[in-house]
Amino acid sequence: MNWKFWDKKNTTEPKKKKSAAREWADAILFAVVAATLIRTLFIEAYTIPTESMERSLLVGDFLFVSKVNYGARTPMTPIAFPFAHHTMPIINTKAYWDGVKLPYYRLPGLSNIKKGDVVVFNWPMEADSPLYRPVDKRENYIKRCQGTPGDTLSIVDAQVFVNGRANPNPPESQINYEVQTNGTQVNPMLLDKLHISMSEYSPYFTMTKESATKLKGFGNITIMKPHITPKNEMGDGGEVFPMDKHYIKWNQDNFGPIIIPKKGWTVKLDSLSLPFYKRAITVYEGNKLEMKGNDIYINGTKTDTYTFKLNYYWMMGDNRHNSLDSRFWGFVPEDHIVGKALFVWMSWDTNGTFLNKIRWNRLFMGIH
Repeated sequence: MNWKFWDKKNTTEPKKKKSAAREWADAILFAVVAATLIRTLFIEAYTIPTESMERSLLVGDFLFVSKVNYGARTPMTPIAFPFAHHTMPIINTKAYWDGVKLPYYRLPGLSNIKKGDVVVFNWPMEADSPLYRPVDKRENYIKRCQGTPGDTLSIVDAQVFVNGRANPNPPESQINYEVQTNGTQVNPMLLDKLHISMSEYSPYFTMTKESATKLKGFGNITIMKPHITPKNEMGDGGEVFPMDKHYIKWNQDNFGPIIIPKKGWTVKLDSLSLPFYKRAITVYEGNKLEMKGNDIYINGTKTDTYTFKLNYYWMMGDNRHNSLDSRFWGFVPEDHIVGKALFVWMSWDTNGTFLNKIRWNRLFMGIH
């Protein structure tokens, strides 16, 4: 036995210096781990890819999205390539392995989601064929929350009502307008100045209420009115949620009423309510639902009620007639919530020239 175990080793030997390659590898590893923790727990960058939130948010806006406000969601698909969401660049393969899945858990946040918040979430419809993506690897969407758990929501002539009261409309929200002139063309420079757009696939002008008021004042405008699909008529956007024969006359402008599910709420199930809640019960909360004649079986047990395990939200775009949102695919489960949009840190206009490509007035603009 060595009785000199207390002897210290010779500390005069010089410490072996790391190679340059090793130092670079350590630095890169540290940066990846630090960035991943920041993106997961605190804040993440996001870009606006579509026009569904215009003119509140523009295509080319780069945002910071807070994970802290609503509480960070811990990874549900932990084995994934860093900084790639669901698809690897260039090679276009999956950027994750779904062989390991963790249950949904959210850290405590600063607040709950409120009506009017601009929220980033995973698009629930990617649970379906052909993608079958895990919850946290579904495409990121950004919309404004119009309804929270337990609310009764309806839309009357494009105005959202919650619990019988009209929701405030964002100042920069847009709808489509029918515009007719005395035969002369509307000046394209005027349309650009008023931020009025017109799709080549649509005969309508898309604009804010303020722009509509200004355009109406020009002498060559003879008719200016919102393009609202009347109640009990199918709309331009096709079928809306829940896409059921009992609600065939609902449309994107006249819709509801509908109750948004709340955790712990027990709903009576029948032919009228089941179309609204079947997807939440089966796809989002993982139950097996069967119909045997007029009887409903959940996980093999006959029942006429269901108690929800999650909270749900109703999300809509500010560009009301050009937005794929809850009116078409229903509720957003709480486990799909990514975070709250905070501010625009950069805005890039692909149609601009030289320095005008940067929308300088939008830099570090808060999101309301």
